[in-house]
Parts: sequence; structure tokens; C-alpha cells
Amino acid sequence: MPEDSDAFQSLIQFLYQTPVGLIDANADGRIRMMNPMAAQLLMPLARDAVLDNLFDVLQEAVPQVRRLAAQPAGVRGVLCEGLRFEGGGPTAVAHPARQRTLALSLFSTDGKRLTAVVHDATQEERRQRRRVDAAAQTDRLTGLANRQALHAYLAARLEQGAWQARPLALLFINSDRFQHINDTVGQSAGDAVLAQLGGRLQALVDAVPPEPLETLPAPLEMAITQKGLVARIGGDEFALVFEPEPGPGTGAAPARALAAEVLRVLDQPYVLDGQALHCPASIGIAYASERSQTAGDLLYHARLAMVAAKRAGGNRAMEFAHALQQQAQHRSATENDLRRAVQAGELFVVYQPVVSLHSGRIEAVEALVRWQHPVRGLVSPVEFIGIAEETGLIVEVGAFVLREACRQFMRWQRQHGARAPGLMAVNLSRAQLPHPALVDDVAAILQETGMRPAQLQLEVTESMAAQDAAVQMRLRDLKRLGLTLALDDFGTGYSSLASLHQLPIDVLKIDRSFVSQLETSRHHRVLVEATVRVAQSLALRTVAEGIETEAQAGLLAAMHCDKGQGYHFARPLRVAEFEAWLPTHS
Repeated sequence: MPEDSDAFQSLIQFLYQTPVGLIDANADGRIRMMNPMAAQLLMPLARDAVLDNLFDVLQEAVPQVRRLAAQPAGVRGVLCEGLRFEGGGPTAVAHPARQRTLALSLFSTDGKRLTAVVHDATQEERRQRRRVDAAAQTDRLTGLANRQALHAYLAARLEQGAWQARPLALLFINSDRFQHINDTVGQSAGDAVLAQLGGRLQALVDAVPPEPLETLPAPLEMAITQKGLVARIGGDEFALVFEPEPGPGTGAAPARALAAEVLRVLDQPYVLDGQALHCPASIGIAYASERSQTAGDLLYHARLAMVAAKRAGGNRAMEFAHALQQQAQHRSATENDLRRAVQAGELFVVYQPVVSLHSGRIEAVEALVRWQHPVRGLVSPVEFIGIAEETGLIVEVGAFVLREACRQFMRWQRQHGARAPGLMAVNLSRAQLPHPALVDDVAAILQETGMRPAQLQLEVTESMAAQDAAVQMRLRDLKRLGLTLALDDFGTGYSSLASLHQLPIDVLKIDRSFVSQLETSRHHRVLVEATVRVAQSLALRTVAEGIETEAQAGLLAAMHCDKGQGYHFARPLRVAEFEAWLPTHS
């Protein structure tokens, strides 16, 4: 019928004009028929421009197709679907831009004939690669660029010498209280804070919100802003690459101004489920120069400055200086030496007497760690205690001090009897207190040395005791052992006189900064006297630190402060020195 003939002609015309390659072949691959698009797509793969066998044409590009088609006679159905391969042929090797990605689907219609469908998947492949590249350079939590993207961006800008034409500053941003938020309200809340933090940084530099991954034009465009790039490096660390327009007086001023604005914005509370959480930040600033020609160097310098800002108290910005790098190298050497010192017996304990301000008799001793370095000599605790806390070595150092102090205390008890000090005071560091094995370790050392718990006083700083409920619970666990707890450096931390009754302490130690001004400042005398009175009302004993003159000791005694320690009585003494001092004060 004419209608059937017209329909058949239309079908043939459609098959020949369709942008998809269609091939009809025998089971051995011999091509019976193909449309023009199939010839166009496969011709670059054909040797000597011969398109007579599908398997021969695809032998190099898709060698497995012959095996896929070698099915038992009579098998029908899909043999492969969407199998991708490079279809540019030999010319694409010399001209990569001409490289094509083709996709092959192969069907067995009756077990004797094959139908192949080939289409150009180049654009689809490129879009997929863009999506993969974008995902690989995107931080999932915040949608910002990740460390990999930041490194690539910095490397490109530095290689281009961009910093020679306009300033290039890197701000390394690290939150000061993120771990506290994670510990107190949970990781989900912490993630929400990080997402908000990233959003604030993005908004601060006029960032355009990232497009969906499927439509991203380029991996980095999601995070490049009018002024630079914002990235999440990892954890609670972020970076901001800042390139202000050159102009009069630019220099470091715009980066400093931006850092100040970042600090202000990040110091605003994060509201989650009606709860306001505070998470200020520390910022390190480094500038591209001939001395930081690699992205790694620039990141390292900015991080050193951030660490310095954090050590200075946090919630501030500091710029990189080469002295910071020297300090970091010195700290690294000190850390390595300290690890060796713990095992090599270079640490030792000195003892500072604590005396009654009314009788002058010795009441206790405080154990303090010292380090005799084989090359550098006596290393100040100020220099190595902070490093020990940061690296976790303080747990081992603290255990050594506690064990050695308890052993020495028991030796004095045996040697001097009633003339020996009745109490041994040992400091707990910020890093020791949260350690889960602390209470068991203290109990084990007491049992090992035969020391009664009532003869041991553990001292924590005011800021440590006021940290959170978990810390106070640990203090109560220690208290249940039967030992004494002292609040050290009172007046320098977060506690108030009104909140003292909430802490499981027995002794209040008045900080030396108040004692040093007793003779010259009426204000300090009033504060110290008020502290002593409140302590007495709470049945707390008082110890004044840093007494250097007889006048200071007299004023404190008149205020009814119980005990004192300081150079007026004795500096920290080695064992032999202490034993020579003891007979005149027992």
C-alpha cells in the first residue's frame, strides 16, 4: 500500500539522518548496513578507511567487544550498554582537542545478528568530569573550596606572579572554641556551626553562592569571589585568599582591615535551636613574596601566624614574621629533646616550702619539674611545659613528677618524722585533667608509694576548674580518693568569690600578682582581704604565692591568711638543699 511505502521511506530517512550511529552486523562482526553517522563516528578508528567488520574496527579501542559478542547461538538481548571508549583515532593523539568519547551499546536480535548503537558522548563525558572535578575540589559540609582547590588556586596565582601586580594575602582562620562546642552540644551542632561559619566568610567577601554540581562551569568558580577565594582547609580551619585592587596605601592595610572584620563577624553568636553558641577565631596573615613562592610555603607561614595568635590568647589576628618560623623550629627541636629527656632521666623535681604565716614552721612543699638539658643546661619550665601540654607529653611528665614527689615525701617521713612536711602539693596541667586514666593513675601511685591520700594536694588553676561540668566531675572523682584539692592562681581566671562554693576544693591559693602589690596598692589589699574572708566563711584554707618581703608576709598574716610561699622563705630547692633548709624551719 502507498501509505506503508511512505512510512517505510520515512523510517529509512529517519535512520539515515539520526545523530546516532546505527549498525547491523552478522554474528562474526561483518557489517551488513550502517547509517552515515555510524560511518562518521567509526571512520577515525578504521585501518585504511575500511569499515567492513565491526570487531576489526573496534579492535584497538574496545578489544573486549569480540568476546562480549561471542555468546552461544540463539542468545538474545543486551550484550553491553553505554560502553565508553576514546574514538578520536590516531589524529587525536597529535591533536588532543579532537579527542572524542564514544559510547557503544550492542544487542543480539535473534542470536545470529547484532545491532550496534554508537553515539558521541564527548560533551556528556566532559560534564561528568566537571562534576567529578568540582566534587573533588568542594567541601561537602560548607560548599566552599577544599584544601586541594585552595592549593591549586594559590599555586596558579603564584606561578602567574599575580602578587607582583597586586597584593596577595592569605588569611588562615581557626576557631578558638570549636572543640568545646563539639564536646558540650555534640558533633551535629558542631557541623552546623562550621556551615554557618563558612557562610559568614563567603558573605563577607561578596561570594556568589555555588551552583549545583551538575551545572558548575569550573571547579573553582564556586568559591572565587570578587576579592579572592574562600576555602575550608579541614576541621575548623578555613582560608581566605585576598587580592585587593592596587591603589595608594594598599600594602598590608586592606588585609588587616579584612581580618578585623572577620574577627568581628565570627565573634557573633551562632544560634542553634534557640541556644546561642560563641565561637571566636584566631587568624594568621601571610603575604606572597619571593620568600614564599610555593602554595605550601604560604599556607605554612599563615598557619604559623595563626598559632601565634592562638597562643597569645585567641580572638585576634597576627601577621607572619620570620621570627615565628625560627620559634617554630626551636619548639620542634625542644619537643624532640623533651621526648628523649623523659626517657633519659633529664627531668628532676625541686621542692618549694609552704610555711605557716603565724608560726613560721613548714606545713607543706610544692613539687615543681625542672629539666637539665645536656647541651642547653637548665631549661625554664616556661619554655617546655606549654610544649608538653600541646603534644600530650604532659601526661607522661605529670606522672613522673607525681610519682617522684610521692616517693620523696615518704622518704622524708621516714627520715625526719614529725619534722617533715605534712603535705605534698603537685600541679595538674590543663591537658592532664581531662585524661580518662587520671584518677586511676593517682590512686595507683598512692598505693605504690604507701602515701596516704590526705597527705597529697593536687592543684588546678582557676580557669581549669571553671571550664565545664565534666572537668568539675573529674575533680569530684579525685576528691573521693580522700586527697586535698587546691585552686591555684586565684584571681587570674574565670571564677568569682560567689561561685567558689560550687567547686570541690579545700584550699585557695592567692596569685602572686596580687601579693606583689600589697605594699603599694590599697586596692589590692582590699581584694586580698576580701578573698581571705570569703575563703574562711567557706571553710577553705588560704595560701599566698610569691611572697618576697617580710612586709608582705606581715600584711598577709594580719589578714589571717594561713600559709605562704615565695622567695622570702625559700626558692624551689633540690632535695639536698631542702634537707639543709629544713632543720631551721621545722
